[in-house]
Amino acid sequence: MVSASLQNSGEVEQRPARNRWLPVSILAFGVFVVGTGEFVLAGLLPLLSKSLEVSPSVAGQVITIFALTCALAGPILTTSTGSWERRTVLVVAAAVYLVGSVWTALAPSYLQVLIGQVVAALGVGLFVPTATVTAAAMVSPAHRGKAIALVVSGFTAATALGAPLGTAFGGMFGWRSTMWLATGLAAVGVIGIFLFIPKRTTVALATGLRQQLRLLLEPQIVTVLGVTLLAFTAVYMPYTYMGVIFETATQGNSVYLAGLMTTLGVVGTLGNLGAGMLADRIGGPRVVVIALLWLIVSMLVLRLATGNLAWAFAMIAFYGVAAFAITTPQQHRLISLKPETAGVLISLNQAILYLAIALSGSIGGLGIEWVGPGNLGFVASVLAALALLLSISNKPKDEAGA
Repeated sequence: MVSASLQNSGEVEQRPARNRWLPVSILAFGVFVVGTGEFVLAGLLPLLSKSLEVSPSVAGQVITIFALTCALAGPILTTSTGSWERRTVLVVAAAVYLVGSVWTALAPSYLQVLIGQVVAALGVGLFVPTATVTAAAMVSPAHRGKAIALVVSGFTAATALGAPLGTAFGGMFGWRSTMWLATGLAAVGVIGIFLFIPKRTTVALATGLRQQLRLLLEPQIVTVLGVTLLAFTAVYMPYTYMGVIFETATQGNSVYLAGLMTTLGVVGTLGNLGAGMLADRIGGPRVVVIALLWLIVSMLVLRLATGNLAWAFAMIAFYGVAAFAITTPQQHRLISLKPETAGVLISLNQAILYLAIALSGSIGGLGIEWVGPGNLGFVASVLAALALLLSISNKPKDEAGA
């Protein structure tokens, strides 16, 4: 999420070259920590459901509330703290996340868990865009892309490594232990940020909310963001309820579930990299169409793999190819529409991603109640088909501007 212009980095104090990548790595670690705290909730849903005596669909609303808070509060908090020193914002954001993790770990009831996750989400919504912009500001213009990629890789690592390990840890020692682990990592992150992020690192003021909202009046931008919303609601639905969907295949074993999550993270990372290279060859819109078709097929056959562990791993690998292959092409499409507002558009796209995660929890919860967890893939396939239709309707203009 880049919600501030990176064009005025002349305001940034120059640092010795030997030091510049250490603080960027600290920021990447911070994103890994908060990302793990977010994505691990999917693996902990079965444990949360039993511990708090609520249904799996109700437990899934923890993810909905977390993501919705990030989507709504992130842009507001980022804009309102735009004039603060970056280190101060980062420390405050990480500390707020830490408080939310402690609150969740101590929560005696489902309602208290929700409150704790709202607090944690406020920290995440502020930390991620601030970390991204700060990393880009601390390096020379020629290395900004590398700095941003390194920070964003924290989320990839959270999906492929942090969430599965947290799930396995929770299976062995209880879901609260995972929250305490997240708290400990967050404390390390706060100390690292305070020690290694330069106090006077500054960036241009964040773009105002009015300017961001103006972009939402442009039909082409709204259409592309609509594709992101529908597509990633479909993508995250089986991820959010993976523990419920594959409960028979995993026999309720958190280690097996962690293995499925790791498989998805690794394959999804490779799929995203491959999609980025393919987009350079055939264009982002075509890659999005291919990925959505792949996603629809994988969701239609999902039910066939819910009862056997080997088939579950094969299904997750197949679904994982398309799961995150939409990310990079969608960002390319947005940037090509209005290159001069690239940072704001990426910020809006990230907010839409959080909204999609929120909808995946709520719509997926309703789907489980109405058609059962085994048929949730059919619900996701409908959303993916709608995303495909919307993407195709916008394709000619996209390609003209690409």
